[in-house]
Amino acid sequence: MTESSDKPKVNLADAIRAKLEQKKQQNGSKPGAFNGGAAKTFKTQNNKKPNNQRRRTGGS
Repeated sequence: MTESSDKPKVNLADAIRAKLEQKKQQNGSKPGAFNGGAAKTFKTQNNKKPNNQRRRTGGS
């Protein structure tokens, strides 16, 4: 069997680290990313529908 000298052997930890760094760079460049942009305004849960399961099933 012949070894392919095209691809250098890459340590698994190095590969994971490189992939994570690549993801961080992609996320940082997106507009409205978590770290960048304005703070997200959360909606209140006051308009949530009540759970009618007890009424539907006849529970007490």
